[in-house]
Amino acid sequence: MAGLTVLNKLDTAKTQWYHFTAIIIAGMGFFTDSYDLFCISLVTKLLGRLYYHVDGASKPGTLPPNVSAAVNGVALCGSLAGQLFFGWLGDKMGRKHVYGMTLMLMVLCSIASGLSFGHDAKSVMATLCFFRFWLGFGIGGDYPLSATIMSEYANKKTRGAFIAAVFAMQGFGILAGGLFAIIVSTIFQSLYKAPPYQVDPLASTIPQADYVWRIILMFGALPAALTYYWRLKMPETARYTALVAKNAKQAAADMSKVLQVEVDAEQEKVEQLTEMTSNSFGLFSKKFLKRHGKHLLATTSTWFLLDIAYYSQNLFQKDIFTAVGWIPPAKTMNAIQEVHKIATAQTVIALCSTVPGYWFTVLSIDYIGRFAIQVIGFSMMTIFMFALAIPYHHWTLRENRVGFVVLYALTFFFANFGPNATTFIVPAEIFPARLRSTCHGISAAAGKAGAIVGAFGFLYLAQNQDKSKADAGYPAGIGVKNSLLILGGINLAGLLMTMLVPESKGKSLEEISKENEEEEVEVTEGQNGTLPPI
Repeated sequence: MAGLTVLNKLDTAKTQWYHFTAIIIAGMGFFTDSYDLFCISLVTKLLGRLYYHVDGASKPGTLPPNVSAAVNGVALCGSLAGQLFFGWLGDKMGRKHVYGMTLMLMVLCSIASGLSFGHDAKSVMATLCFFRFWLGFGIGGDYPLSATIMSEYANKKTRGAFIAAVFAMQGFGILAGGLFAIIVSTIFQSLYKAPPYQVDPLASTIPQADYVWRIILMFGALPAALTYYWRLKMPETARYTALVAKNAKQAAADMSKVLQVEVDAEQEKVEQLTEMTSNSFGLFSKKFLKRHGKHLLATTSTWFLLDIAYYSQNLFQKDIFTAVGWIPPAKTMNAIQEVHKIATAQTVIALCSTVPGYWFTVLSIDYIGRFAIQVIGFSMMTIFMFALAIPYHHWTLRENRVGFVVLYALTFFFANFGPNATTFIVPAEIFPARLRSTCHGISAAAGKAGAIVGAFGFLYLAQNQDKSKADAGYPAGIGVKNSLLILGGINLAGLLMTMLVPESKGKSLEEISKENEEEEVEVTEGQNGTLPPI
């Protein structure tokens, strides 16, 4: 059956202002998401100094392992739950109606994270974790909704670049987190002088330092709040309105304003399309399993495996930063200096490898395709991870540390010019409109499960095999070398699962998902879809 005029016009529309407006509105949500998720790593050392100081200790206070895991990981747990819930809700209520909810939740919880109640360590950490869980819940909702909205607004020629551009705002969010922490710490250093810890342990952490982490966390509310009005003004996507809500007149009216051309309402055709049995099967049906089961396995498994490797790489940052002299021993700095050094290191990594990787994807994805980029990314990550792991002792020698840093940066680059971007893009393209947000949410939640495994499983695994040399409070692990070998194997598994990922470059969303092609599927089964539709 021929497609709806309104969808055909969206697919063939030239790149125009509304595309960039949608990228900015959706992208600012992702900017906020990454700022909020990654800014906690800038202040955990400061939290340890403020709330876990031990009198007479030779080193500054640090968060106990269980507290550190909770503070760093609770937002990831919230994000996993939010991806499943808001992904499902986006298909039930519509993308637009849910989009404002996630943003408001992020704004309120960003502010509340910095207002953690009480003065003792237990109450501050408990309320910080509570609000960061709900912050993660809102962030999780932004994943399926932003990807789905952008895919349904875009034309088929440049859809990959537009979705990738939304995701690439994540890099700017990480960069902004580092830059803002540098600005705040510089101001506080100039206003309040303090000696290093080894000179005066108590005086090295000024009372005003308690404001620093709160200001950094609360700043995440600002970019989200600035785009709230524009999210509410966005019309619902035509694909949801026509194919799910079955309101052709509203879809035509909305897109007439967006495209600035007259679009016919085809209510009769909408009813015919939505009554077809190919457009009525549910997520847990045999028909979904037959048509999209392999696709869902591909998107969930690759995102899960990618995030294990991607988030565990953060474990080795402190070794990298120490190796190149960016972060001196903690006892030689005061509390604010340490925040400044960590923020500077994160900013340099973001600027040199994270941000460029995202934008290489934006520029090339609609030329070389999603599948090729994901294969290249996983392949290079596998090569570099084994290149770090096998001669690990070689890289620990002082004269070889620069090479270690280069390989480490290249691994991050090919994660972002690779599966970190494509695992976000593909689930927004290959599933039918009525299940698109749900399936993207399931895929993203699988990724967050991988992130939790990567961030915390490897936090314990990567500890030294000699318990006396492990970090305080941690049991003995398998060591960094063995951890890197396992991560290389995980990247290789991601490469193998990529073989199940379909290519969606240059096709309309309905063509990829075969939403409106019941007769063609039935007739051509076993013939690789080569016969023309009847």
